[in-house]
Amino acid sequence: MAFDESSAVPEPASSHKSSTVASARIDRIFGSAQYFRLWIAQIFSSGGDWLALFAILITADRVGGGTPEASVAYVMIARFLPGLIFGSAAGVLVDRWDRKRTMVVCDIGRAATILWLPFVDFVWQLVLASLILEGFALLWAPAKESSVPYLVPREKLTAVNSLSLVAAYGTFPLAAAVSIGLASLATVIQRVSAVDFLRIDAESMAFYIDAATFIASAAIISRLVLPRGPQTTSGQAEGSTRVWAPEQVFKDLRDGWSYIFLNPTVRTVNVALAVGLIGGGMIVPLGPVFAEDVLHVDGGDGFRAFMVALGIGVAIGIAGLTLRQNRLHKEQVFLAAVFGAGACLFVATSMWTLVGSALLVGGLGVCAGTVYVLGITLLQENATEELRARVFAGLFTLVRSSVMLALLLGPALALFLNGLSDKFFDKEVNILGFDVIIPGVRLTLWLAALIMVAAGFLTLASRRRAGGRTASP
Repeated sequence: MAFDESSAVPEPASSHKSSTVASARIDRIFGSAQYFRLWIAQIFSSGGDWLALFAILITADRVGGGTPEASVAYVMIARFLPGLIFGSAAGVLVDRWDRKRTMVVCDIGRAATILWLPFVDFVWQLVLASLILEGFALLWAPAKESSVPYLVPREKLTAVNSLSLVAAYGTFPLAAAVSIGLASLATVIQRVSAVDFLRIDAESMAFYIDAATFIASAAIISRLVLPRGPQTTSGQAEGSTRVWAPEQVFKDLRDGWSYIFLNPTVRTVNVALAVGLIGGGMIVPLGPVFAEDVLHVDGGDGFRAFMVALGIGVAIGIAGLTLRQNRLHKEQVFLAAVFGAGACLFVATSMWTLVGSALLVGGLGVCAGTVYVLGITLLQENATEELRARVFAGLFTLVRSSVMLALLLGPALALFLNGLSDKFFDKEVNILGFDVIIPGVRLTLWLAALIMVAAGFLTLASRRRAGGRTASP
């Protein structure tokens, strides 16, 4: 259900008819003062999350003893595993609970868990904390996304989803800069003996700051005006025993996935993002190898260039969507961006210079940012209120699965194709008189690009099938 006069939660008249320039500017940019508050809360929690992630990885290395690499791997698995197993169930819960209360409780729970981290001394404690944090995140994300259509008009969804992406990832460089200065700050605070019990160092400072950001987020969200979850009222009317019966829970879970696969728009978005991420995600583990084996530059320098180009491209894509949001045919632009992402990756990995390759990776970023923002917008516009949290939980489950598959499959596939290329082609072929080197990493990234193009064709086929059914009597 989209934001409109009949379905919106009533707000004070001053929020709509404010005479101040600041209020008018907030409404124009953020859609409403309510969403602006939610965005500020996301800024706090996202920035703190990045800061804590850096500290968690350093802590994993510290407590890992003789196997720090394994410790880091365990922590990363703990961040991915809950979403793969319980992501869909989280959507069922959020659709049954009060969404505002869910977000507030999750933020407080994350703050409490983060405050434990300065005192961990063993890997299992860090893994347990990571599992708990991820569990809260699984509930917070669909609650937030399914609440947005209540806070802004339908025509503003594209713009606010662009802002949401900025809040989620734009805080990364800020968190990185803050983390650099924490060591100096910790050195100063360590001189105060009264705080010795806090185990002050750079990592613990990051954890304390992160906990504070979650508390701030909870305080801001607690003041939002949001409706209760669609099943909360009905659950009270029908009796909690029936609503929470196992067969009813499984029915709700099945209904959510049925809707995801049967609703044409929801299915299209999920297919495009899931399949596209399998291909696009491979550039992360293979970027340094490609820079060394194909472009003959330092792997670290090449990878950083790719990530900067990708980030700039995403920013350009977001800006373009924001400026032209009211003049876009969302489904057509979404489809074009899926094809464009595959084409940019293929051409980027066909280049022989770092500059040319990075420019095309920037194009990939433009398309990727467009796909993500429009995908979220299409789901918010088309998913029914009763199933909206389950739809987003299903999307996040598919996204996590695709990213993990890309991270695992990419290096293994590159190694396999490298052996085949060496055996049959000596890693080089002649195309139209040009000698082209084809190590396994280039072949794998070409395949990744083709997978993304395949996602575009699957999306197109899904749209055509939906159109055919709509046109039939």
